[in-house]
Amino acid sequence: MSDFVGKASGKLNKLSDEQVERLIATIQEENDIFDSILESLSSGIIVVDRSWKIIKSNKSVKRLVPLFSHYREKNEAIWKLIDNREISSFIKKTASDNVFNVSEEFSIVSENSVTFIVVTVLPLVRNSEIAGSIILINDITAKRQQEILLHRMDSLQSLTNLAASVAHEIKNPLGAISIHIQLLQKAVKKCRSGDGNLPDEKFMEKYLEVVNEEIDNLNRIVMDFLFAVRPVKSQLILSNPDDVIGKTVEFFRPELEDNKISLDVELCKETRLLIDEKLLREVIVNLIQNAKAAVLSRVDEDGARVVVKSFVKQDNYILTVADNGCGMDNDTCDHVFEPYYTTKSNGTGLGLTTVYKIIKEFRGEISVTSELKRGTVFTVSLPVPQKSTMLLEGGKK
Repeated sequence: MSDFVGKASGKLNKLSDEQVERLIATIQEENDIFDSILESLSSGIIVVDRSWKIIKSNKSVKRLVPLFSHYREKNEAIWKLIDNREISSFIKKTASDNVFNVSEEFSIVSENSVTFIVVTVLPLVRNSEIAGSIILINDITAKRQQEILLHRMDSLQSLTNLAASVAHEIKNPLGAISIHIQLLQKAVKKCRSGDGNLPDEKFMEKYLEVVNEEIDNLNRIVMDFLFAVRPVKSQLILSNPDDVIGKTVEFFRPELEDNKISLDVELCKETRLLIDEKLLREVIVNLIQNAKAAVLSRVDEDGARVVVKSFVKQDNYILTVADNGCGMDNDTCDHVFEPYYTTKSNGTGLGLTTVYKIIKEFRGEISVTSELKRGTVFTVSLPVPQKSTMLLEGGKK
């Protein structure tokens, strides 16, 4: 408020008609400036009273947050006007807990895109008293997409080692093909320099069969390589991982119980992470299948079990999948996530490589600890989106 308005408002009964008109015009001008500033902000701003009913808002709110058609009905509490269950629940809980300066990140999925926003609830203070709340909404989609892009660029560095591994795999079949073609060439040359007749048909087929087998091996190696280096196509949104994990693990319960394997599940169920639910389901399937294979290979099948747990520690969500199966030695643990590395006679060596790639896509880490004849534990660590909670002095409204 300008000095003129402040001074004049205290002397209304002494003002002339001209001064009152000037006061009203000044107030109107300042109000127009305030509205222009509010509408020019890229951040969404909603001002609510102590009953959480809307006093003021700007156009960016509609752009950033899905709202019901009755949004402008100011006799409704704000959480009843927001057409997003998670955002609505967050604001409602903030109101019921009587806390301020709290922030939480959300993802809003539309038909063709995902938008990431941060919603912050601040106190509206008038005359040293809390008169309502200010809900600030910021779009952080560009920031999140940049982080994902940088993370994917970092992961490309691992392709050097993978390419070296594939080059080594290709050398052997290429060598075999080269040798057998040379043998064929020598045989043909020898025959032509003699009676001119080609070698016996069976003689030719013997070498050609080897060449065809090695060509098939090369094709398999190349296809596996393309699978291993193929970028993970993910749509990361904020979701509850334990919902996905719980449903996926329970799908395996009848199969495990049929094989006399007990399944213990203990999930925290209170955290939202930046994940792709379909890819997370693929991770769990691979880890459970590995655990099942490990416990089935035990000599003593009594007491076979698989244990799945999740919990939050500091700023990380921790998921463990443990079994009391055959276990692995240190050398196997060191190579278990590498492409083509497998201890199974019919394994491709790409299952845990895929798991590793997905976890990295989620900006997480995965590790394994194991002991022969005692069991194995896979540990996944994923970052929890930052929350901030700072109570106003006294902690309450």
